[in-house]
Amino acid sequence: MKHIRTWCLLGLLSLAGAVVVQAQQAAGTTEKAVLALENQWLKSQKTNNPDLVAPLFADKFISTGNDGKVMNKADSIADAKATKLTFAEYEDVQVTVFGDTAIATGGAREKGTDSAGKPLDIHDRFTDTWVKMPDGKWQCVATHVSSIKK
Repeated sequence: MKHIRTWCLLGLLSLAGAVVVQAQQAAGTTEKAVLALENQWLKSQKTNNPDLVAPLFADKFISTGNDGKVMNKADSIADAKATKLTFAEYEDVQVTVFGDTAIATGGAREKGTDSAGKPLDIHDRFTDTWVKMPDGKWQCVATHVSSIKK
């Protein structure tokens, strides 16, 4: 009887270890997937092509800019179309996964002209909230940008 309990305990510990490893592997895969989406967003900025970022935004996407302005998906895409960047880079992008939600944080440097045609030279920190949708695709539901003082 004592040996049966020992074997059962060892079996449960092995199973628990396998579950932890599988969860870590899934999180690593999700982090890479969300990072790839962040890179697609950056590519849309570098090439002034908002069509690359439009499918990444959820229908109820909300953007809060460094000026405090809040925009929905349509407004954000229109703003991106009117903004012309000559330089865009991300720095120190980190992705943290919480089940079907992922938070991406990082820095961004951008130069060009804003949607009003004014010169743009910014250094920001961003926080993007990604959610795995019922169809299995990851979409950004919210972004928030804060200026870094020069």
